[in-house]
Amino acid sequence: MAESTNERSDPPSAPRTAPGACASALCEAYDTALLDLDGVVYAGGDALPHAVASLRTARSRGMRSAYVTNNAARTPRTVADHLTRLGVPAEPAEVVTSAQAVARLIAEQLPAGARVLCAGGEGLRVALTERGLLPVDSADDDPAAVVQGYGGPELPWGVLTEAALAVNRGAAWFASNTDLTIPSGRGTAPGNGAAVEVVRIATGYRKEPRVAGKPCPPMHRESILRTGARRPLVVGDRLDTDIEGAHAGGVDSLLVLSGVTDAAELLAARPAHRPTYVAADLRGLLVAQPAPAPDGDGFACGGWRASVRAGRLELSGQDDDPLNGLRALCAAAWSAAGRERGTAECGPAVARLGL
Repeated sequence: MAESTNERSDPPSAPRTAPGACASALCEAYDTALLDLDGVVYAGGDALPHAVASLRTARSRGMRSAYVTNNAARTPRTVADHLTRLGVPAEPAEVVTSAQAVARLIAEQLPAGARVLCAGGEGLRVALTERGLLPVDSADDDPAAVVQGYGGPELPWGVLTEAALAVNRGAAWFASNTDLTIPSGRGTAPGNGAAVEVVRIATGYRKEPRVAGKPCPPMHRESILRTGARRPLVVGDRLDTDIEGAHAGGVDSLLVLSGVTDAAELLAARPAHRPTYVAADLRGLLVAQPAPAPDGDGFACGGWRASVRAGRLELSGQDDDPLNGLRALCAAAWSAAGRERGTAECGPAVARLGL
């Protein structure tokens, strides 16, 4: 991925201390955007502002799109149909789910035709079947493995009972992902991680599942295998899944502020949660990315200057782009924090940016 137009993500031994620079538009510097969905492309099922137009423009300028989601409930075809209705033409082959990643993980360890107790939705069942595995519903079916994936709010309690019984009897245990919560049109709802915790409790905390979804490496591997990306850019709204997953995969990332992460969380990010680039929304794919430059005891980006003094982030100057101010603040906060989580007080500085 060594390109003159962009930086490579810092290795774990050298934590990122400032957002990176890209002299050309991101959609021209990277061949494939590995896009999260909720909070990036849509929210509550509806397209986010600027998302459809930005993705269409990025595609016209040569960037391919792949939609990478931890949600294991829906099949790739269902997701592709949804995106197409929103105005983003998509094929099932462009959708990568944690159900596919965990099904591959299981199939690599079990023989074809092995019984797998499926504690999840249609997307998980289809992924298991495509890998030559046999989904079953009861611990009495003698499953070789148990797999948990988000099954929607209607997931019966009895499914978790069967999963716990099978795990306690010795079945191998897998999870598509362990996100404790998910966004919904009515607010925050329990995610698959909450269901995994139920089974963990029933095992007396003696067992742990193997997890495939973001930020774990199997999900990134699945994305690369399915897309053939040579210069991928992970695009997400969550630090603990999207950005951490990019770090684990050794690729660059763009954080968009259209979802769950706000400016204060970004400034406090620990090294594995620091993105290469930051933008308000998917319009960030279409432009170059400026980098903060050292300026005395602080950092400057555009017309903004940021520094840390007495444990407090200070911001001076101004230009028409508040994201430049945020980039300068990130450089000051991350440089001061080093390998630790940022602790500098940031409220007044963030408020000045209106973010």
